[in-house]
Amino acid sequence: MGRNKFIVSTCVVGCVVLFTFLLAELAVSSVPSGPVLESTLETVGIATGERRIVYTDRSHFEAPNWSRDGSYFLFNRDGHVLKLPVTGGTPTTLDTGAQIHCNNDHGISPDGKWLAVSDSSPPDQKSHVYVLPIDGGAPRLLTPNSPSYWHGWSPDGKTLAFVGERSGNFDIYTVPFTGGEETRLTTAPGLDDGPEYSPDGKYIYFNSERTGHMQIWRMHSDGSAQEQVTFDDSNDWFPHFSPDGKWMVFLAYASGVTGHPPNKDVELRLRNMRNGKIKALVKLFGGQGTMNVPSWSPDSKQFAFVSYKLLPSGPTGVK
Repeated sequence: MGRNKFIVSTCVVGCVVLFTFLLAELAVSSVPSGPVLESTLETVGIATGERRIVYTDRSHFEAPNWSRDGSYFLFNRDGHVLKLPVTGGTPTTLDTGAQIHCNNDHGISPDGKWLAVSDSSPPDQKSHVYVLPIDGGAPRLLTPNSPSYWHGWSPDGKTLAFVGERSGNFDIYTVPFTGGEETRLTTAPGLDDGPEYSPDGKYIYFNSERTGHMQIWRMHSDGSAQEQVTFDDSNDWFPHFSPDGKWMVFLAYASGVTGHPPNKDVELRLRNMRNGKIKALVKLFGGQGTMNVPSWSPDSKQFAFVSYKLLPSGPTGVK
């Protein structure tokens, strides 16, 4: 009888412990966690507006570059630059040497032989501009001063345009591909960003908030004759030219949005460079990381970008 009481008592204690454990597990599993970010690399046809999904992953990646031969994309994720065939598949990591904190400001030289990256690896952990062989290798530092963020190559490949913060102000600079002193091109108070050369090399287009909110501007490649290009209520960022010079795509945030934050309803707008007319090309959820860098197809018929989704997590969502 005493042995039976011991068995019953043990079973009761065991059941209570098991029940308590199951309740704890249920409580943990029912607590909602944060949303899961899904990133999708897409292309859109300029003539048709048709969107094609190339690659989707539940991770944060940004800023596609379309290769000069049209065969692959480069984009950044977790401080690395990844390479992906235009047909999709599994991306591979490009060797960027000691620079393993690359951000979303990177781009391919006009001859397709070099890659410019912006990286904030130690020692100072501020972004600097480097160049390295397109297939990977040891990067070469171009901007000792920091922070510096690459944005454009001159058509002859001899000069790189970048944004630098110096003495608390963000302005546009250039630096020779071979290295040397940086040249400051803008001096207006406030943020100037996103410089990109026109295909003929005569102009550098950029975005500036000097008139109250962010708009597209341009200047001669030496910094002279700065003039506003867009005049709308939206906040316009990152002008990118088609290789044939006929089109320009830029990112438009709603009025009232400051900076270029992620996770916003935005538009990619297409400007006809012959008549100046602008239309919405794509509406999407995105912003920061969507198209910070040049991402036109070599034939000027398509444009690549990244859209995002915030998916629910938890017992009924994704994990």
